[in-house]
Amino acid sequence: MNFVVGTDLAHIVGKSIVAAKKHRALGNVDLRLGLIMVIGTIAGVEVGAQGIERLKHLGRANVDQVVGIAFVVVLISISAFVAWESWQTIKMQRERERKAEMSGIGVRKLGAKEDESAFDHIARKIHGIKLPPMIKLRVSGIERVSLWAILLVAFVGGVFSGFLGGGAGYIRMPSMVYLLGVPTHVAVGTDLFEIVISASYGTLTHAIKGNVDIMIALVMHTGAAIGAQIGAASTEYFRGPKIRLAFVPLPLIGAAIVIYSLLSGRHLK
Repeated sequence: MNFVVGTDLAHIVGKSIVAAKKHRALGNVDLRLGLIMVIGTIAGVEVGAQGIERLKHLGRANVDQVVGIAFVVVLISISAFVAWESWQTIKMQRERERKAEMSGIGVRKLGAKEDESAFDHIARKIHGIKLPPMIKLRVSGIERVSLWAILLVAFVGGVFSGFLGGGAGYIRMPSMVYLLGVPTHVAVGTDLFEIVISASYGTLTHAIKGNVDIMIALVMHTGAAIGAQIGAASTEYFRGPKIRLAFVPLPLIGAAIVIYSLLSGRHLK
């Protein structure tokens, strides 16, 4: 499992470069937000990687079981929450449109890059925390948010990335949407940009610890680069809630594979 975590981080770097470049061209990357998040993420990645090292000293079985179970719990929880929230948001939009039609009053359609969530009130409360320094994120449409709120979200994502592998987009992207109030399109693009830097650091620290199989990572880059282009372009055709719904099955597939490996003692190939 330690090789899975380290090697996955290595392959994530190449994939994220391709996807972030495409999202940047589409205007979906908030560079200021991404650069700030790198600071918190790198600190979190190191904490997560050190956790893997502690488990390695206790034996391989401990690494496999602890990381595997934690991964399954996190993925299923996030999928369930995102599915529920996205469906609530879609229902809210449909109800608003229905009431507008009945009253004969037109309702403004959201633009392709505009977004809303049934949990917008949480982001508004976080924006109301006046803990200096306060910053403005123009691309994300956020007038004022505490720097410390951004760093905390990034740090938590970094811990998951260093401990469970991947770019931790499975937790950081939803956190950016629900906690920071970043539009889904921008959250996806900015997360990928930030991953390029933080996953590079994660790859380096895991490589030093002997947790990276570079040949596997290089082979995986080929398919990932093609898929990243397709995925980035697809976000232009869907609004925020539907993008989030499309995200839901992916963690569940990952959780199913890990559950199979834990129960059978074999890895799917």
